[in-house]
Amino acid sequence: MKEIRTEIDIKASPDKAWRVLTDFNSFPQWNPFIRQIDGSPSVGTKIKIHLYTSSGKSRTYQPTVTKVEPPHELRWYGKSFIPGIFNGERIFTIKPLKENHVRFVHIEIFTGFVVSLAGDRLDKDMCKSFAMMNEAFKGKVEQASI
Repeated sequence: MKEIRTEIDIKASPDKAWRVLTDFNSFPQWNPFIRQIDGSPSVGTKIKIHLYTSSGKSRTYQPTVTKVEPPHELRWYGKSFIPGIFNGERIFTIKPLKENHVRFVHIEIFTGFVVSLAGDRLDKDMCKSFAMMNEAFKGKVEQASI
């Protein structure tokens, strides 16, 4: 198992951050990492995610949304075609800090045989990709008029 965790503080209400996070249609306009999500943030829904990592790798995968708790938590879980090879659970949480300030926590928990083979490459590329997304998310949320 490997966990990658990043976080960033944002000047916004939880509701405002949640609206941006769950507006999948707007991701291509602001998100440098998750370029597109086809589907909706509803529990049980299979979504299609188009990623572009900081190292220039692109991939598409189809996880299932496992938790939607407005305005606090969104999760999805994806696994490789062959169970046990490579699985990932993405977790986004929005934690209120004080009025109009939240902490956005972005986590992925990787499990499976391939995780041990990936070593530090997975950490470096994903951490940087998460940080890029977090900065873009912060910018989008703080400037959004929604």
